[in-house]
Order: sequence, then structure tokens, then C-alpha cells
Amino acid sequence: MTEEKVLLRIQDNVAVVTLNAPEVLNALSAEMVRQLSVTVSKAAKTEGVRCLLINAAGRGFCAGANLQARGAATDLPPAGSALETHYAPLMNKLRNLAFPIVTAVNGPAAGVGMSLALTGDIVMASDSAYFLQAFAKIGLVPDGGATWYLPRLIGWGRAMELSMLAERLPASEALSWGLVNRVVPEAELEAASMAMAQRLASGPKSLGLIRKAYWASWENDFNKQMQLEADLQTEAHASADNREGVAAFLEKRPPVFKGE
Repeated sequence: MTEEKVLLRIQDNVAVVTLNAPEVLNALSAEMVRQLSVTVSKAAKTEGVRCLLINAAGRGFCAGANLQARGAATDLPPAGSALETHYAPLMNKLRNLAFPIVTAVNGPAAGVGMSLALTGDIVMASDSAYFLQAFAKIGLVPDGGATWYLPRLIGWGRAMELSMLAERLPASEALSWGLVNRVVPEAELEAASMAMAQRLASGPKSLGLIRKAYWASWENDFNKQMQLEADLQTEAHASADNREGVAAFLEKRPPVFKGE
């Protein structure tokens, strides 16, 4: 029986996905990536789920790829094959979710673990967390979408610096660079990230449409993006949540959204 390295629980319309290999700082083996992909699919199909929260057991978010597991094997394909067969499908699955993602980064988020952390629409970090593009230390190139995320999030120069120098970026500096959204004391990360996820899970259906619009903006020209906004606005306007939001505004009360 395969040991569960990724856990799932549903709480208050939030699917909490926990990386559960603390003995290796949640470093990702191919099997763990497979479990994570299956778990994300399950969460996406679970009725009532309106936000995904990715966190991690132990003292680190994710130390990157599990090099110890790879070193023990003798018949593994090249590293690039794992990106095509495991990581790319997972990252695309996260990109295409119909609801928001919160990531809670405790301790190190290194290598592909940093890429996973950056999939969050809202990235929460403890004050003890740090980010590390460790690839150059072992003669590899950034992966998991890092070369796509980083220049868009923090600019070309900083992306090059992180990737070529392979130096730790503390959470406080990551916040000032705009790489994370909130930094909280380590003891408060679990509660603060859950509160953020619950806040998003109680939001309107349009949060998923907002997510879709921003992802598309990287690829669309201005006119295509304007058309997409019009299409998504039509969909949002037809939602029950829009009707509830307008009614609540006119009645001067807080809205009660149902994600519909």
C-alpha cells in the first residue's frame, strides 16, 4: 500500500491539501507529485469547495525535488521527462482551477517547491520562511514554471539574480519584492492562511472568473483581453452572486455569496 504523502480535508468550503513528508522537508518524489495531482483533481470535483489551501507538515514547505529518492533509483528517465509527465500536468491543473488558491509557506520553499508556492493567488508566508532557486547549485535550470513566474512577478533582473546566484530570499524581502502577499509570525501562519482561504471561499463566483482573466492576460493582446473581460462580465452578471451583491448593497447589509 502506498503511503499517503499528500493529505486532503474539507473545512468550511476550503479544500486543505497538506504535503506530508516532513522527514524530507516535503521534498517531492514522482509518486508524491502524482498523489498531489490526484488530490487536486479530487478537490476540484468536490461539491461545495470554493478555495484550495496548500500547506505543509513539519518545518518546511517543500525542499524541492527529492534527490535522495532519485539517487536510490537506477532506471529513472532524464529529469526533463518528469517535468513533462508529472510537473507540467500538475501546474496546469492548478492554473486552470475554477476557484482561488492560497499557499501557506512555512520554512524553506526551494527549487520546484518555490514554484509550487507561487501557484497561490494569495501567498502567505511565515516570518521564518525563505525562498530559494537552488537549481544552479546542482547544475540544473529552474523548472516547475519558475522561468515563467519569476520575471513576471519580480522583473527580469531579480529573476536572474535569484536563479543564477541561488541565494536565499527571506520572507520579509520576498514581501517587499511583491513575491508574497502576507508575512505573519510563524505561530500564526496556520490560522492566518486558513482565515484567508475561508475569506476567499465565502466570496462570489466571480473570484474564479477574475482568476481566469488574469491568467489569460499574459497571453492576450489588449483587444483580446477586452473581449474576454466582456465575456466574463456577461457570465458574472448572470450569476446569483451578482444579484445577491447588488441586493446587499441596496439594502446596506453584508452579502451572503454561495459561489453560484
